[in-house]
Amino acid sequence: MPKKTRALKVTDKEKAWNRKSSPTGYRVETIPMNKSILIVCEGQTEKLYFESFPVLGVTVDAINLKGQSKLKMVESTQDIIASSDEAYDEIWCVFDMDFIRGEDKYSDFDNAIRQAESLGFKVAYSNDAFELWFYLHFEYTDAKNLRTFYYEELGKRLGLNYEKDGKRHDFCQKVYKLLEAHEQSSQARALERARSLFEGKSDLSYHQQNPVTKVFELVEELNRNLRR
Repeated sequence: MPKKTRALKVTDKEKAWNRKSSPTGYRVETIPMNKSILIVCEGQTEKLYFESFPVLGVTVDAINLKGQSKLKMVESTQDIIASSDEAYDEIWCVFDMDFIRGEDKYSDFDNAIRQAESLGFKVAYSNDAFELWFYLHFEYTDAKNLRTFYYEELGKRLGLNYEKDGKRHDFCQKVYKLLEAHEQSSQARALERARSLFEGKSDLSYHQQNPVTKVFELVEELNRNLRR
């Protein structure tokens, strides 16, 4: 039977994680929901990108917590689960390192990943930036680039000032389709490149894994449930 629609508590209606956008045009409300996935992100780019996957038979709740510390994001994820009537099959935390901010952020990054995994959450972390995942659709890199490098390179390929306009709501809504349609972009190659990067650095401390993006694991999970 289809899963019941989640009921929100009155006290939860104004919380950030309950202010969802409208369902995408891909959602077919009458089919059975076989799986539910919670994706907790630290930004609009990630939220809207993951919501754009045309999944079928899967409920995807993507929530933007707007730049909390990594450990705080994990704590907030626990709060979301506790306040929800949905029994999520998978819980993902999505955040990045921001290497330029220095050593004071290393422990927060490492500890958040360990804490999330100890709670049974999956973590699609990136070092240095989530945009590394987008860049790997076009090129492979093993260099420790700062996010400004990815902004510049993506801007050239996508025809915009990425640092200024790449975070706009309208752009983030369409970036999945832009990457799918671009003749030089390949998600399949991005998956291969991201896996190769991770396998080459998986024995290092999390903050030392640079460049790495484990977004590929979440993308693979969503791809298993795509509308064919």
